[in-house]
Amino acid sequence: MSLYNKIIEMKTEIKKGVIGQESMIDALLIGILTNGHILLEGVPGLAKTTTVKAFSQVLDIEFKRVQFTPDLLPSDILGAQIYDMKTGDFKIKKGPIFTNLLLADEINRAPAKVQSALLEVMQERQITLAEHTYKLDNPFLVLATQNPIESEGAYELPEAQLDRFMFKIIVDYNTKEEEYIIASKVTNNTFETINSVLNKDDIENIKKEILEIHIDKELEEYIVDLIFATRRPLEYGLEEIASYIHFGASPRATIDMFKAVRAKAYIRGNDYVSPLDISLVFKDVLRHRVILSYEAQANEINIDDILQTVLEKIQIP
Repeated sequence: MSLYNKIIEMKTEIKKGVIGQESMIDALLIGILTNGHILLEGVPGLAKTTTVKAFSQVLDIEFKRVQFTPDLLPSDILGAQIYDMKTGDFKIKKGPIFTNLLLADEINRAPAKVQSALLEVMQERQITLAEHTYKLDNPFLVLATQNPIESEGAYELPEAQLDRFMFKIIVDYNTKEEEYIIASKVTNNTFETINSVLNKDDIENIKKEILEIHIDKELEEYIVDLIFATRRPLEYGLEEIASYIHFGASPRATIDMFKAVRAKAYIRGNDYVSPLDISLVFKDVLRHRVILSYEAQANEINIDDILQTVLEKIQIP
């Protein structure tokens, strides 16, 4: 873990522009270190976009932003084949998706046609335009924000796209003390300049160190049990929540859990995965992947409560 101090330095720099929101910062770190896309959900004004911008400033990588709107077209993101009247040939004009870090701001404001344009690039990290296929450079990460309280001019993200996000992070309000600091810094314009800390080589080297984080076979099997408990709750003695789950988590959830727990252990300064690391990322990995039944929705059952029940019932090895 020779590069661990870079993570500490990186978090220090981000905190120059972002007060609080520790879990959101950790999620973004895990995302960039595991090639995992992140969905941030919260009401307006909770520094979602500000945090992503600060995150891009500490990384010496290319960053682009797309503001999603109902009239957005797939070509506005991916690019298009255009006709060059001077040469008489068609050429490819690349869109903002050709970057390392893409901020998809208010992603749920764009319709299904635009969302479908992201499916290939989020899963395979490649883009097909006309007859050409382009591989994106590493790292590539989609950081998306959405507002959960507005319904006018907003769309539900398709399940296939949601499944491509490693994490769905629920961003909550700051504490009173933090909000005082925010208001004071904004009105007095006393936010410090955020400096770049990590470059592409550092990111790739940290990824290698994360792969060396030890995880016991029993904990890996425990992770698989947690995922299967969302698919077959009756087999795991979860009769009280069985009727609330329509579909359990996909295999991508298992893969992302295996990646995320190692990265979580790393940024916590450990060289091994503990059950605590699993519990800290479990809800973030699954809350957008487990589909609740109509009965659960009618009874206003919260997905996090369902996942908490799974954590409590499945025995830790």
